[in-house]
Amino acid sequence: RYAAKEITGPVGKYDGDVKAFITKVRDALYCSKMCSYAQGMALLSRASEEFNYNLNLSEVARIWKGGCIIRAGFLDKIKNAFNQNPQLPNLLLAPEFKQTILDRQDGWREVLAVSNKLGIPVPAFSASLDYFDSYRRDRLPQNLTQAQRDYFGAHTYERLDKPRGEFFHTDWMGLSS
Repeated sequence: RYAAKEITGPVGKYDGDVKAFITKVRDALYCSKMCSYAQGMALLSRASEEFNYNLNLSEVARIWKGGCIIRAGFLDKIKNAFNQNPQLPNLLLAPEFKQTILDRQDGWREVLAVSNKLGIPVPAFSASLDYFDSYRRDRLPQNLTQAQRDYFGAHTYERLDKPRGEFFHTDWMGLSS
């Protein structure tokens, strides 16, 4: 609470249609929940491959529903998705999940934009949206890591417009002169 007295930032009140915004908050919650399950199931799938666990993710969802702290009705949808496609690489690619998140993402994004504008931290919503955006992109800002490594340690980098395996070094300091 000390920092609240010392560091200022945006503070305000939402002045839009509250009823419509509540629907968008529900969309944000639902999309965030889908992403958390998608990420968790993807991790279980990867661990199963890596360590030969032979997990049946549909069965995992069924077991969780029956006796785990999670016990969400949402697990039925997960179970059905993996029943329909046991090789599903990510829940976000299952037709029902994909369509739902595509239909609701605008509300989700608006909730984050409004929260940021008003200075309201929403870390779970933000992390989930970051996961979704990272998963759906073919190029990520992490590609800049090679350039940073080259700048700090001359480690070279690959260019997207050149054949894979061809490495380059740039005199980054010379560029700023």
